[in-house]
Amino acid sequence: MIRIEIDEPTLSRTRIAISPLAEVMCSCFLLQRNLGEVPWPYDGWARRTREILRTDPATGPVSLYLNLPSVSPDFLGPPPESSVPTLAEQLDQLRATPPEVIAAEFAKHYPDGSLPESMRPFRDDRQGALDRLAEGVQAYWDAAIAPFWPAMRAALDEEVLLRARALAADGPDALLARLHDRIRWERPVLTLVKPLEQSFVAVNQRLLLVPLIFSRGALLCSGDQPDLVMVTYQARGSAVLADTPAPPAADDRLAILVGRGRAAVLRALTVPATTTGLSTALGLAPSTVSEHLAGLLAAGVVHRRRAGRRVLYGLEPAGTALVTLIGEDSARTEFVS
Repeated sequence: MIRIEIDEPTLSRTRIAISPLAEVMCSCFLLQRNLGEVPWPYDGWARRTREILRTDPATGPVSLYLNLPSVSPDFLGPPPESSVPTLAEQLDQLRATPPEVIAAEFAKHYPDGSLPESMRPFRDDRQGALDRLAEGVQAYWDAAIAPFWPAMRAALDEEVLLRARALAADGPDALLARLHDRIRWERPVLTLVKPLEQSFVAVNQRLLLVPLIFSRGALLCSGDQPDLVMVTYQARGSAVLADTPAPPAADDRLAILVGRGRAAVLRALTVPATTTGLSTALGLAPSTVSEHLAGLLAAGVVHRRRAGRRVLYGLEPAGTALVTLIGEDSARTEFVS
């Protein structure tokens, strides 16, 4: 478990952003931590990407991310400086990492001075090592992620919009309580459920939440920054990477009761969403999503509300009860990682 004790000023400065560079890192973690068959919806993408890594020498530097330990210096994946940065902007940020930042993070993570071999180039040839890593990330991005980025970006934009709306309407406590099933908020402690024991305190900082399509690779927590704590979580929308529909689960009681499509929509609506957002997140045609929503509306388990120019769908108490009491244990969706 990673436990972060968050004071009130830090909590009040909660913000949401996307990070193409964090997507790169977590996609590499996904490949490394699933050396056999990668789970749906990443399986087809993973097969193609492993072939890219095997045959394209320009992607070689990203092997650093394939072999990182559970805790590593933040400068290798710095938090985004704006809410919607481009990869180019984040790579410029990476290239410009000051030597004193690298020295401070090395001192924190390797206090005995014994740098791993993979880290030594950043000490001995800082600019060259940063440039090589940035060039390798760009090559990897162009070959493995760029073809999917428009659809990924649409899903992430929807995620940021809906979470920002929830933050403004309900406050950070409600947002953190519903963020992800592996992130728990019990004021003042935010707990990331993962096989790592670590605790620290965030005092008078900023809390940056970063949704990732590839967060199934890992939940990231950035704690080296003096003024910011970054936490990543799984965004809806990883179905945009899928080659095939989601495999059925024989023991999915909610799907048996209401059908696979409607069960998927109900589970997705634990966070309110638009028809377009649901379509992107679930990999279903908008017309199919609309048909499922119409049936769920008629049954009284979801509601429909206008928010500006958008129409948001959310769960009624009966819908929440269905997901919680019938569908939770047997669910096999992209949101569980």
